[in-house]
Amino acid sequence: MVGIKDIAKKTGYSISTVSYALNNSHKVSEATRAIIIKAADELHYVPNNAARTLKRNQSNIIGVFLADYSGAFYGELLHGIKLQLQKENYEMIVCSGEQSHRFIPEKLIDGAIILDAAFDDDEILRLADLDNNIVTMDRDIVHPRIGTVLLDNEGGTNAALTQLGQYDELPLYIVTGPEASYDSQSRYKTAKRWASENKREVNWIDGDFSRKSGQRAARQILSENSRYPITVFSFNDEMAVGMYKVFAKTDLLIGRDIKMVGFDNIEIASFLTPRLTTIGYSKYHWGIEAAKQIVAIIQNEDAAHKKVYTSLITGESLEKES
Repeated sequence: MVGIKDIAKKTGYSISTVSYALNNSHKVSEATRAIIIKAADELHYVPNNAARTLKRNQSNIIGVFLADYSGAFYGELLHGIKLQLQKENYEMIVCSGEQSHRFIPEKLIDGAIILDAAFDDDEILRLADLDNNIVTMDRDIVHPRIGTVLLDNEGGTNAALTQLGQYDELPLYIVTGPEASYDSQSRYKTAKRWASENKREVNWIDGDFSRKSGQRAARQILSENSRYPITVFSFNDEMAVGMYKVFAKTDLLIGRDIKMVGFDNIEIASFLTPRLTTIGYSKYHWGIEAAKQIVAIIQNEDAAHKKVYTSLITGESLEKES
């Protein structure tokens, strides 16, 4: 493997001069840098990034830790993170699984953006205590080296249920998400409080944010219910898509017999027939804010706690009968 010594020998410059040139140091002139870079290219020199990281204690890489990559949710989020990090001269790697957690304490990355229930709070706090830079997108933790960028789940849930509340004479079904999800639990607590304050009976159905669990929920509704119309709040759009698929095979019509609201405003929601009423927010902006936060913490700025606000996106799935 070609090393710095080989480039020094070829160009006649010292090892230190070659090193400065390869690391874009101001200590060498542009003319000298050009000669050294040309020689490095001719020798097919490949920098040892691992050694460079150890020397500088910096990788310029941010790890984004996700529980899953499936579904339509993550693409826009990761796009926002990636573009903002590029503006700050950082790159992104996307990680999943417990083995990837070691990237943080081993300093293989400069910071971590976490949207992954596989990390418990104690682990995140231990990592922060060891001076690791962290931003969480799925829990509210207070620590000088932990920033948070959270969804306004409370506002979104209240908006969804307020819309469904106009049909207070109809049965209300709520399809929840996984217990380990901060967003799901936040929506659940808000929905419970709303039901109590409005004296509404709720038929709760367990879901896990997947389309398959939405299909199961729809089949459960069909088996348990003989009275229509009904109202349904799905804690995310993926499960709503699954319910659409099942109800489409019956004589029931979304909007007329089943009045439904989702959450997340994923792209496919706009193509459903009828269009799904849902709670929207910018996943792209959410990603940008997380990227800004992690860079600020790396630069020793105070960790902030930000919220991404939601809004109601209306569609015909909540059409009121005339």
